[in-house]
Amino acid sequence: MWFWFALGSAVFAALTSILAKIGIEGVNSNLATAIRTMVVVVMAWGMVFLTNTQDGIKSISQRSWIFLILSGLATGASWLCYYKALQIGEASKVVPIDKLSVVITLVLAFIFLHEEFTVKSLIGCILIGAGTLVMVL
Repeated sequence: MWFWFALGSAVFAALTSILAKIGIEGVNSNLATAIRTMVVVVMAWGMVFLTNTQDGIKSISQRSWIFLILSGLATGASWLCYYKALQIGEASKVVPIDKLSVVITLVLAFIFLHEEFTVKSLIGCILIGAGTLVMVL
């Protein structure tokens, strides 16, 4: 089941890029990011109430709160950078560079989460990096 959610994530991320590039025309990138963020906030809380999971907020540990907040700050910084890059660059070049996050995530997962980094992972990282260069240059 995780595969279908991951695939859905990829499809919606692709749509996000195209829709954002069209919508950001003539709009300050920070304002555009704030509008997008408000939509995401309403949608996320809507899902919480739709699935009746709002009571779970009481059982979140302090450690989880800290890391969820840090993750939110990283997301915000990512979105601000992404929208600015989309505003001044071509989507066909911005998006591949943004997807280098896959390589960075694998490296960080190895360092901080002690996840396995295999020969297959290394080859994949090299191919993604090379593919990004080919698409951008």
